[in-house]
Amino acid sequence: MRIITGKYKGRHFDIPRTFKARPTTDFAKENIFNVLVQYVDFEGATALDLFSGTGSISLELLSRGCQQVVSVELDRDHHRFIKECVAKLEGNQTANARLQTLNVQCIRGDVFRFIKSCKQQFDLIFADPPYALKELSTLPDIIFEKQLLKEEDGIFVLEHGKDYDFSQHPHFVEHRSYGSVNFSLFQ
Repeated sequence: MRIITGKYKGRHFDIPRTFKARPTTDFAKENIFNVLVQYVDFEGATALDLFSGTGSISLELLSRGCQQVVSVELDRDHHRFIKECVAKLEGNQTANARLQTLNVQCIRGDVFRFIKSCKQQFDLIFADPPYALKELSTLPDIIFEKQLLKEEDGIFVLEHGKDYDFSQHPHFVEHRSYGSVNFSLFQ
């Protein structure tokens, strides 16, 4: 896994082979971020990464200058891996000090519980749930019901399999497909 651009461009992180989750491909990640620059100014933005998996998106958001990144991942080993990767980004500090310096909040927990209790609004929300997640199709509704996006120009990106079509959703903006990876954008 590598960071595509920004402050930490080119940094590589080896993902343990035992991990169930795989990062969004570099090709898909680079292309969706090229689209997102039309919607969000990453410098100073607040971002929420749901179903963080390996942390690939969180690391990319940090590298691009987000002021705050909240990463939510349920799996204990994946959560620890994300914290370790973030800790490696900045030099000679303890892991907790680096998390504070970078203004990263790594939360180990259930995404739906987090959403239910979250009171903050974000410029960008990125969700990469398991494609087989039965509640996947409800995520856009939940995000907008809980008003987690900033109203003026917040953007929600949902990564999903080819079998989903969100084009009739009232907040749907556009769909992008890169190989087997699909993204639906909502505002």
